[in-house]
Amino acid sequence: MEDDSRKPNLLQTLTAWLTPEPDTRDELLGLLHAAYDNDLLDADALSMIEGVMQVSEMQVREIMIPRAQMDVIDINDARDSILPFVIETAHSRFPAVEGDRDTVIGILLAKDLLRLCANEEIDLRDTLRPAVFVPESKRLNVLLREFRASRNHIAIVVDEYGGVAGLVTIEDVLEQIVGDIEDEYDYDEEADNLIAEQPRIWRVKAQTEIADLNATLGTHFDDSEYDTVSGLVSKAFGRLPKRGEQIEIDGVRFHILSADSRRIHTLRVEWPLT
Repeated sequence: MEDDSRKPNLLQTLTAWLTPEPDTRDELLGLLHAAYDNDLLDADALSMIEGVMQVSEMQVREIMIPRAQMDVIDINDARDSILPFVIETAHSRFPAVEGDRDTVIGILLAKDLLRLCANEEIDLRDTLRPAVFVPESKRLNVLLREFRASRNHIAIVVDEYGGVAGLVTIEDVLEQIVGDIEDEYDYDEEADNLIAEQPRIWRVKAQTEIADLNATLGTHFDDSEYDTVSGLVSKAFGRLPKRGEQIEIDGVRFHILSADSRRIHTLRVEWPLT
């Protein structure tokens, strides 16, 4: 006697016929957006799924902190200058170099400097953790897997000639999936809409008024049609941009740091361009 439990029922057959498995990435994204439109996924869930798919296609060079913007500690610097620098920059890990930025000899953890606060005599070289080096072309999903396996949180990015091109952290990779990870050093108040990260580079909330952007950067964007930076950038794209995209408007570069299916959250603004 044939086992009826092995026969596909009519509902399963119709479902398989009406909703075939997607064959391409675009088809899969189309199904996900249809699920979002039908309230089967919320905006955050859709944004994270898109982030996971994006990470599998992105390379380290697209999100790394460039060499010129790296906060490093020279192992030969005076001890009384290292601790104030660590406190000011507020990072938990620093590349330790010797002489120049191409000579990275290890990673210094801020917590390992606590003994300096107690005026203990320590050899900083003995506190360094091994540095991990990765090529610019490494895929982010591969890097994330390696970060998890090794329990490392930071890697030094090298170019094809072996020179230091920048650095990347596990937080940088995760932010491509879940969006901006804010901590106590990020926006503390609503007034902190524009934060200078480096000379010529600001982190900007998307809802910042264009007038405030002009006042801070000295730009001259028209705010007669749109009030906010989000409106200005969306108009330039002609659509709602995705996380990781960038565009240049009147000599100012806007890089989307965080966005979901409904709105932009934060941007990195660079001006003037070099």
